[in-house]
This record gives sequence, structure tokens and C-alpha cells, in this order.
Amino acid sequence: MSEIFREQVKILSNEKLSAGVYSLELETKNIAKNAKAGQFVTVYCKDSSRLLPRPISLCEIDSKKNTIRLVFRTVGAGTKELADYKAGEELTVMGPLGNGYDLDKFDANKKALIIGGGIGIPPMLQVAKDAKCQKEIVAGYRNKNELFLYKDLEAVAKVHVATDDGSFETKGTVIDAIKEKSLQADVVFACGPMPMLKALKMYCENNNIECYISLEERMACGIGACLGCVTKTKKKDHHLNVNNTRICTEGPVFDAREVEI
Repeated sequence: MSEIFREQVKILSNEKLSAGVYSLELETKNIAKNAKAGQFVTVYCKDSSRLLPRPISLCEIDSKKNTIRLVFRTVGAGTKELADYKAGEELTVMGPLGNGYDLDKFDANKKALIIGGGIGIPPMLQVAKDAKCQKEIVAGYRNKNELFLYKDLEAVAKVHVATDDGSFETKGTVIDAIKEKSLQADVVFACGPMPMLKALKMYCENNNIECYISLEERMACGIGACLGCVTKTKKKDHHLNVNNTRICTEGPVFDAREVEI
């Protein structure tokens, strides 16, 4: 895990992308310069009644401009507060947190599928930008009215879409899109809801494909102290001495073969 910074950051923009989905661009001092694809930050609300920060994955990282982009869905009072902030205001942010995707392992001779589902799509944009291998993107949405970040993804690589209702491209899941398009890969990078990750883990195991997944769990401290975000693993955790691991520190990205989900 990289060095962690707690900063007052400036909001450069706050844009609504689709119903309940917002994009925050933040100017940082050190966070952007030290972050990598797959990591996350925690954002503190100004309302003192909301003690726990909100963990949000990094959608884009610009180390030259020292900016990060966070794309999130409003699901409670905290994220609704974030959606109301205006450009020019400041926020307290801590990060970068967790590990990220080890993209340097895969060179131009390898083929990757970069897969995101729902609000697990945003962190895959920076993964797609940083991956040096051959790559295609598979994105899962509810319907054609919720294609947030589609154009951003399309600017980086070929995008295949699955929608729950079939209103745009493949009807069904990202697995359905992979099968329908006969997509091939040496490695999969994925983030999304747990049913999607479970299905991808099984698909990759059955097809002898390396698979790295980002587990989205509710986190509290973000630094491994509270033990509120553990998951089952095949290896014994040196801190807990049990077959659990902390998603916020040892993750959120794991080799799918090492975790039991």
C-alpha cells in the first residue's frame, strides 16, 4: 500500500452523469501523484453527524495536474451531500488507500478483458487507460438510460455492453456479452456487484483465465484497524491469524483464486 495522505482538496467540478450518478473532479496535493488504478479514497462529509467517511474508487488519476476523478452513486445521506457540493468548495479526503491492479505484469502480447458492472464501472476507466496489453471493455448497465462513462471508455478501447433489459446491445449479464461476442482473453480485470464477480471467478476458473477482482464492500476506517471489511481467503491473515483478509488494506484488488466469495 502506498503512502497515505489526508488533505483538504478543492472541487473543480461536480457533474450529474445519469440518474443518481455524479462525477467529482478534485485537485489534490499528493494523492494523485501517489495513486494507481484500482485504489480508492475516503471522503469526509461536512455534516458532523456522519462520522464515517465514504469510500469511493478512483475513476481517473492525472498525476501531472494533481487531480482525481470520483464517480459515485447516491445511496444515502452522505453521498447525497457529496452530490450537492459546488465547484470551488473544499473537502477532506484521505488516500490513496488499498492496493491496485498490477498492470505491469501484462505486456502487449497479452489480451485483457476489462469488466465493470454498475457503479463498479468507474474504476475500470483508469485500468483501461493504464493497461499496456491488448484490451477490450465489457460494461454492464441496467438499461440504455444509464450508460454513464460509455463515451469515456469508448475513447480508450472497444466497448461491449450488456443491459439487464436488453435496451442496448446484449441482454443479460457481462458473461452473456462475453459469450455472445466470443471474446477471448488471457486475463480479466473486474469490479462490480458480488454476483457478477462470483460468476466471473467461476467462468475464468473454468476457462483457465487469470482473473483479478476488486471487492466493493462497506468500509469504515479504510486503513485496516476496525476489521469491518473482511472476506474469506485461502491464505491465513498474519494480523488476524485466521483465513480472513481485510479488503481495505490487502485489497480491494485480489487474485480471484485467492478469495472465497
